[in-house]
Amino acid sequence: MTNSHILIIDDDDAVRKSIGLFLKLQGFKPLLAPHPKDGLALLKEFDFACVLLDMNFKVETTGEEGLEALKQIKKVQPNLPVVLFTGWGSMQLAIEGMKLGASDFINKPWENDHLLKCIQGAIEVEKNKHIPQKIEKSATRKQLEKEFDIASIVGQDPKLLQVLQTVGRVAKTDAPILIMGESGTGKELIAEAIHKNSSRKDKEFVKVNLGGISSSLFESEMFGHKKGAFTGAHSDREGRFSIANEGSIFLDEMGELDLASQVKLLRVLQERKYEPLGSSKTVSSNFRVVSATNKVLPELVKEGKFREDLFFRINLITVYLPSLRERKSDIPLLANHFLENICSTYGIQNKVITDEALKWLQKQPLKGNIRELKNWVESTVLMSINDQLQISDFENNPTNINAFQNDEIKEEIVPEGMTLEEMEIIMIKNALKENRYKIAPAAKQLGISRNALYRKIEKYGITDAQN
Repeated sequence: MTNSHILIIDDDDAVRKSIGLFLKLQGFKPLLAPHPKDGLALLKEFDFACVLLDMNFKVETTGEEGLEALKQIKKVQPNLPVVLFTGWGSMQLAIEGMKLGASDFINKPWENDHLLKCIQGAIEVEKNKHIPQKIEKSATRKQLEKEFDIASIVGQDPKLLQVLQTVGRVAKTDAPILIMGESGTGKELIAEAIHKNSSRKDKEFVKVNLGGISSSLFESEMFGHKKGAFTGAHSDREGRFSIANEGSIFLDEMGELDLASQVKLLRVLQERKYEPLGSSKTVSSNFRVVSATNKVLPELVKEGKFREDLFFRINLITVYLPSLRERKSDIPLLANHFLENICSTYGIQNKVITDEALKWLQKQPLKGNIRELKNWVESTVLMSINDQLQISDFENNPTNINAFQNDEIKEEIVPEGMTLEEMEIIMIKNALKENRYKIAPAAKQLGISRNALYRKIEKYGITDAQN
């Protein structure tokens, strides 16, 4: 596989030797050090591809010695990837280590396959940061298409192309990726592109909307259950992590996950092991995780609503997906793409969007991003009797949410002194009313999950909502 040197720093003789033997069988050249000072001495003699560093030593069990060793390693070789060994009870050490530049962390006891994936991912990610790329910074769409499978993603704005270039580079690794962006920007398509360009592309790509899973159903949905595990469990059910074995799992709406479920998720991401409900058998799964959120997770961490250790576990690589307002040059391409698909689906012929209308669409706020544009084009195509869709066709469309946002109504809806909570109540009530008090379309219009909307309805005591 490789002839790269790997430095193993651990005071446990058995651990050093067992890992060293395993990595030697994988084609690496392991060098062993019982103490950080021995490891630092070896760093001056050899070029290493990666360091495995224990965080607790017999001399000092608080982890401070491990953190100091990490600082010294990064001082000597800033670009050298370091994978940390920690115990489950030492998660704060792992977090501190990630802040200091560690590439990844794994718990003791470990699975050899998971350890190997961590090492390979850390090496590959670091390599891709520094080697010359085949594609220039100003890559064209055609250049990218020669290198990567991105056929499902429409657009050629430079901001989008930069994202796609990053996706193509990191997809080959098994590193956890966090996709951040507003609702409707196409995060799921980016996750699919990561899977399609990875070594797991022939395996399952499992999509999970975490915002739609309640805390009580989380374990059953994610880990599966055995027949009779609880009332209503009439047969065995395979969990999402089991289906994703050898493939990829996409965890969407990560910011909506409650704290209790975050703990359970963190454990399986750490250990790659879990127990289905009603079973005493531990199951292992080898999956690649890609997460997405429209929330600012660091802010949720500060507020105590999202675990810091889980945050560091899922975002070894972060991909920011720009809003449609940041890539306006793609709006005509997307509008015509949706038009073509809609006409094909409904058997409509000869419909076109005029150049004036396309330019006008580029000036619209489109706060719902690609999803809003698609819905707007679709409803306009279906409701207009004209073959050439003009600005007026889009303006007069009853589903055009901008039609209700004139100054007069804005003053009525948001009077001076109104609190954010009062504004949110009004927005929820308006969305429910416009969608005939049905939860799913109202949540979609608001850009939140059904579960999130349910929680807000309950919080504010709003009635008349339907499932």
